[in-house]
Amino acid sequence: MNTTGTAGATRAEAVRGPGAEAVRAPGAEAVGVAVAVPPPALFRDRRFRTFWLGQTISDFGDRISELALPLIAVTLLAATPVQVSVLTALIWLPNLLGLFLGAWVDQRTHKRRLLIIADLGRGAVLLSLPVAYLFGAVTLSQLYLVALLTGFGAVLFAMARQAFFVALVPRSAYVDANSKLSMSRSLSFIAGPAVGGGLVQALSAPVAIVVDAVSFLGSALLLSRIPVTEVPPPPRRTSTLGLVRDGLVLVLRHPVLRAALGCTSTVNFFTFIAGALLVLYASRELDLSAGAIGIALGFGAIGGFIGAALAPRVSRAIGLGRTAMIGAVLFPAPLALTALVSGPTWTKVAMLAAIELVSSVGVMLMDVNLNALLIAVTPADALGRRAGAYSAVNYGIRPLGALVGGALGTTIGLRPTLAIAGLGGVLAVLWLLASPVRHIQTLDTD
Repeated sequence: MNTTGTAGATRAEAVRGPGAEAVRAPGAEAVGVAVAVPPPALFRDRRFRTFWLGQTISDFGDRISELALPLIAVTLLAATPVQVSVLTALIWLPNLLGLFLGAWVDQRTHKRRLLIIADLGRGAVLLSLPVAYLFGAVTLSQLYLVALLTGFGAVLFAMARQAFFVALVPRSAYVDANSKLSMSRSLSFIAGPAVGGGLVQALSAPVAIVVDAVSFLGSALLLSRIPVTEVPPPPRRTSTLGLVRDGLVLVLRHPVLRAALGCTSTVNFFTFIAGALLVLYASRELDLSAGAIGIALGFGAIGGFIGAALAPRVSRAIGLGRTAMIGAVLFPAPLALTALVSGPTWTKVAMLAAIELVSSVGVMLMDVNLNALLIAVTPADALGRRAGAYSAVNYGIRPLGALVGGALGTTIGLRPTLAIAGLGGVLAVLWLLASPVRHIQTLDTD
């Protein structure tokens, strides 16, 4: 699952919008909050609709590769738990380059061009797997290289996406826009694994990856059709290393950013201990087929759609900060129950689906609100380097979690490792409890 990897900065004043009364939350002096006017109707915004469609197509393709890549390693190449964890780690390792890549992206005017390059590059890399499979030449080394290069493309896309998002969406609609994008992503988790599992069984895992490669091409095409005015960056006042330092300082000193980073990094570490082993656990220890795994994950992902749809409403009812904290607990806690799955096949599938359902609700309650909050408090000219610094830690810790998962799975077994991952992840909420985030009710208005 994806977890928050965005934003934050020093712009904290409450700004009145038309018809909005500024109201600060108790104890939230460091962050401006206000009762927002209703956000604009994004359904009528052609540019956002096109962007939304492109992201939806890409998300559906990703669900196939997320299932197919580890299955290639497990079934075709007989990979060990450590080798599977290394594969997962390599996908996220390029996030460590985000520190420098984000600063570099901030200095570029044409962010849309970078998004298209990232999509086309990932599509081409993925196509190398089915080609190699046709010639009987798929190796673990190639699989590792594909994971590394597609991970690099994902980082480049993420760095440029922040500024592009801000150019498309007004501030008062950040939560609504993130909700819609997250709903589409959740729908991909519902249908994607089931379709992906069926494609893997019918065509083989390497051939099924063609679908994801094509989805990147579709996303690139749609991005090329979005008219957008991209403002040139201000003149450079420091070197790239200076910008990298600025990004780190921004993330570590701002109270909202620091708390969000601590929360999401903690939850990422523990959930990736579980995530690196989930397919292996379901395939080998629970003896489930690729189709059964896809059905369980797909049904469980309905919770993500529900969570993304509810996130804005829950936020308006009890406050953005409280909603994020509830999500930070609901996301990891159910993963501990994965260690208790047993019984006949239908019972195991149902239990996995229920665990994923609750966990998916939690991750969306956390992600939708924290993403909107962090983007809102980031200066427009610092989005890239802030995202780079934030993701270098937040996503950079994921490979460590995956490697720890592989080591623990080998030494103490898969079930105890999954229990540790779920219970440890709950500690993430302490970061938000000790910060101004828990007092925040809603975002500033434009």
